[in-house]
Amino acid sequence: MNRLRNLDAYPKINEDFYQRTLSGGLITLFSSLLMLILFFSELRLYMHPVTETQLRVDTSRGEKLRINFDVTFPALQCSIISIDTMDISGERHLDVRHDIIKRRLDSHGNVIESKQDGIGHTKIEKPLQKHGGRLEHNETYCGSCFGAEATDDTCCNSCEEVREAYRKKGWALSDPESIDQCKREGYVQKVKDEEGEGCNLHGFLEVNKVAGNFHFVPGQSFHQSGFQFGDLIFFQQGNYNISHKVNRLAFGDFFPGVVNPLDGYKLLSLPTHYTGLLSSYHLKYYLGSLSVQWNQEKQNGVYQYFVKVVPSIYTDVHGHTIQSNQFSVTEHFQKMEAGRMQSPPGVFFYYDLSPIKVIFEEQHVEFLHFLTNVCAIVGGIFTVSGIVDSFIYHGQRAIKKKMEIGKFN
Repeated sequence: MNRLRNLDAYPKINEDFYQRTLSGGLITLFSSLLMLILFFSELRLYMHPVTETQLRVDTSRGEKLRINFDVTFPALQCSIISIDTMDISGERHLDVRHDIIKRRLDSHGNVIESKQDGIGHTKIEKPLQKHGGRLEHNETYCGSCFGAEATDDTCCNSCEEVREAYRKKGWALSDPESIDQCKREGYVQKVKDEEGEGCNLHGFLEVNKVAGNFHFVPGQSFHQSGFQFGDLIFFQQGNYNISHKVNRLAFGDFFPGVVNPLDGYKLLSLPTHYTGLLSSYHLKYYLGSLSVQWNQEKQNGVYQYFVKVVPSIYTDVHGHTIQSNQFSVTEHFQKMEAGRMQSPPGVFFYYDLSPIKVIFEEQHVEFLHFLTNVCAIVGGIFTVSGIVDSFIYHGQRAIKKKMEIGKFN
């Protein structure tokens, strides 16, 4: 027992040899308060998870990329807006309609009608048969494609099917009134009746995980001699106001901490008589929200967004993993020049994928790490407080002794 007693690293001093001071009491109070503050700060960090970030090379192959969008065009009617996708692999989808909802908007932005695009067609009463006569009893209707038939048995029973057949041929549907299906469905009149309306489009696209683009253009697109055109341009002359607001654009699912830079991005056109300081468009920023205003001149134009997509993986403390993406974006407006229409007017989103993916992983601080930090806080403050107290105590004694020697002399 005596040998064990000799190992005591904390020898005790008789209380008769203790001397308590005012400065020591103040330092003790301050150091205790500081210990409590740092302890609760460390406890809060221990109770809440921290996010660790890692960068790795993206080795995934053959995956699909989901693009969620919600875009409003205040000056383009729903009947003329189409969505196209294409990528560098050569895959192209024109006038995409599945998983997309269109909402007609009045001049005040109120919803007039909401429906899923591409569902059903207007029924034609007393349809016209290919031979030119009216449909007889028990005769199956097979509408003419007006020269765009792929085979002799091809039927176009609606205006949309005629437009699709024309698009596959690379032809423009310049006069829908001459097409029996379009005339009976009131296609042109429907477009005219919706003039002055706006349109909200929201939904999602499933595309290949390679560089590509998707775009919103007036009219149904078709390709001819390597160029892309819209069929409505040829019979509905005039400028297309491509003012738009990106309510939401996301590449993949939401995860905590993700910031989509285009959400709530608003682009409004100025009156046509406005003379801006710039030749093509005028930028004006408002406090409180980022709003870009520009003057659309008489020529049609293309507004382009160049998006850099960064694959991201988020794992929470429970081990649940979300495969998603982040992105950055720049934009550019290209004015259409007469005789050089390489693409239709519209809003284009060009996206490219980064070869590096970001991994976010939520983790709890280990208990031993928490305990180490608490001991460091208590021990460190206690030691530093002792040094400060000793310095003040011995300093006061030295000053007092000098003062006594001065009085004695």
